[in-house]
Amino acid sequence: MALFGNAHTVDSGSAQQEYSRLLGQNEQVHAAYQLIRDTILFTDRRLLLVDKQGITGKKVEYHSVPYRSITHFSVETAGTFDLDAELKIWISGSATPIQKTFTKGVDIYEVQAILTQFAAK
Repeated sequence: MALFGNAHTVDSGSAQQEYSRLLGQNEQVHAAYQLIRDTILFTDRRLLLVDKQGITGKKVEYHSVPYRSITHFSVETAGTFDLDAELKIWISGSATPIQKTFTKGVDIYEVQAILTQFAAK
């Protein structure tokens, strides 16, 4: 599942409030990133991908990935000429990774640390 565009950081408190209907009891958003119209949420329980579809964005797909189903992931840091960092996440049962591109302003090491913290549980 590759999305086009670059992600930037969103306040986790704002994301917690905006997506509260999707969250389980006492589930907390630890980090959130906006990708054009789509959103990536890292909660204490799962990775949640919010994919707004169509011209109006009224149709929305919510893709929930429990951290335990992440088999491995990779982070490619920004280079001299390529200012974006890339994250790839492989899910058990799928040969194709989920790919996300992050702008220079996003700390890709923070994203990797969040995945390391939760995927290791």
